[in-house]
Amino acid sequence: MGESIKGMKRTAYCAEFDMKNVGEEITVFGWVQRQRDLGNLIFIDLRDRTGIIQLSFNENTDKEIFEKAKSTRTEWVVAAKGVVAERESKNKEIPTGDIEVMVNDYRIVSVAQTPPFEVEKVFEVGEDVTLKHRYLALRNEKLTNNILMRHKIAKIARDYFYENDFIEIETPMMIKSTPEGARDYVVPSRIHNGKFYALPQSPQIYKQLTMIAGFDRYIQLARCFRDEDLRADRQPEFTQIDLEMSFVDCDALMSMAEGFISRLMKETLGVEVPKKLPRMTFDEAMNSYGTDKPDTRFDMLIQDVSEWAGNTDFAVFKNCVDEGGSVKAIVAKDAAAAYSRKKIDKLTEHAKGIGAKGLAYIRWADAEPNCSFAKFLKEGELEALIAQLGAQQGDVVFIISDKTRKALTILGALRLIIAKELNLIPEGKWNYLWITEMPFFELDEETGEYVAAHHPFTMPLEESIQYLDTDKSKVKAEAFDLVLNGTELSSGSMRITDTKLQTKMFELLGMSQEEIDAKFGFLVDAYYYAAPPHGGMGLGLDRIAMLICGAESLRDVIAFPKVQNASELMSGAPSPIDGVQLDELGIKLEETKE
Repeated sequence: MGESIKGMKRTAYCAEFDMKNVGEEITVFGWVQRQRDLGNLIFIDLRDRTGIIQLSFNENTDKEIFEKAKSTRTEWVVAAKGVVAERESKNKEIPTGDIEVMVNDYRIVSVAQTPPFEVEKVFEVGEDVTLKHRYLALRNEKLTNNILMRHKIAKIARDYFYENDFIEIETPMMIKSTPEGARDYVVPSRIHNGKFYALPQSPQIYKQLTMIAGFDRYIQLARCFRDEDLRADRQPEFTQIDLEMSFVDCDALMSMAEGFISRLMKETLGVEVPKKLPRMTFDEAMNSYGTDKPDTRFDMLIQDVSEWAGNTDFAVFKNCVDEGGSVKAIVAKDAAAAYSRKKIDKLTEHAKGIGAKGLAYIRWADAEPNCSFAKFLKEGELEALIAQLGAQQGDVVFIISDKTRKALTILGALRLIIAKELNLIPEGKWNYLWITEMPFFELDEETGEYVAAHHPFTMPLEESIQYLDTDKSKVKAEAFDLVLNGTELSSGSMRITDTKLQTKMFELLGMSQEEIDAKFGFLVDAYYYAAPPHGGMGLGLDRIAMLICGAESLRDVIAFPKVQNASELMSGAPSPIDGVQLDELGIKLEETKE
């Protein structure tokens, strides 16, 4: 059993002391990061959530205290009282590196067994171990600071929106299952046997109902759940800074978010961003960057060479253009030295892996450019292409020919790969960007049918409504995305408030009147009692934290994250439940063959 801390009161956290405290007697609590026994001197690095302070024990220390310090090991919980003194050997790597505590009262509060990894070296150990012992990993300074930064972001959000007259309203966590684009997590009901709740993919319907109820401005740090395949920037449960506003348009929504972003960047990183963030239409983003979440920190824009290609005798290009496709290119400046033929072959294999039929190139390393399709060109055609692209000696040109959207998407992905390999992406640059004039429908390449690109409550642009029945490719949504350095942080839109238009949108999604009534009847009914014009958005708190912290994964900014298969290694969730619980829920499990 550990020693009591009765009678001891923390003076301040470990990293809050400096030279101005020299001569003061203080009390600190924390975990032992390191113990160094030099015989007649013992030093202990004591850690809490703010950082480290050095405890010092020497020949003048009480013998019993000195022996306890001698027995102390890593990750033990201890309490120490002593006088702050200036260190002889200073450590400029930590804020408290000029001082130490000459200990006169030392208590071992809790003894730890040898941990399965060094807390300082969490990122050098496999996640199967560190996530199993997540409570230990979170003691790591970097992970601790990530969680503290996430807390700070949440506080800034609440402060900002409260100051702008938003009302925080909690929406239900167990709701009716409604189709919103992803697979629901469902919760069986014991009382209503055979019926299920769903965990919310977002608070979308409920926050719209708060507008109909007259609350005008809603905010919530909302928990959302989606049963999707995971990746580095996705978790099955996540948090968004969710807001909705009445009597506004898209400009007002975006302006409100810009105020938050400006304040967030200044208070977290000391970075000034424009009060008015740049905007780019969806079509401009796709045509220049090959993605609707472009990273604008570097150039290497996609260029269209379809007209040139259609006039050549190179069948691969010409046939693609004749069939309605496109030929697109990017120029990697000064890349010829880095991109040998072997490396280009590797890039080609990657391109094929993401759907390309091949990757044409021009590598201009020597006096004459080396073109992979030169033998199919007539005299002067290669020179004309190089001139159109603005390529010069030392550059490499990469070309994709395919259906227009596919060619753009593939080149957009290659653009990012090449930029990373050439180290073209600058550090410390924060390029926020609004993507506007989003398409309302997107073409399903497999079925040839247009499907909704947004949730079914999104308002079409007024001038696009005329095309709903005639040409879905021309319908634009009154919607927008917020992008930061190539990562989507938020989607937002104005909402449909007309019952007839809302019913029509459901029908265009292939829903019968019976389905509409069953799944969304309560929302449609609410519209009959007069809804204000309203819109909103949800800013991904996890993704914002990941980017501000410079983390590589969402797992690094979430206290207890899930892994790739949506399980939590520490607790063992999900786990089986016993037969009694299953019987109460009216559920019978059937064995499935592997």
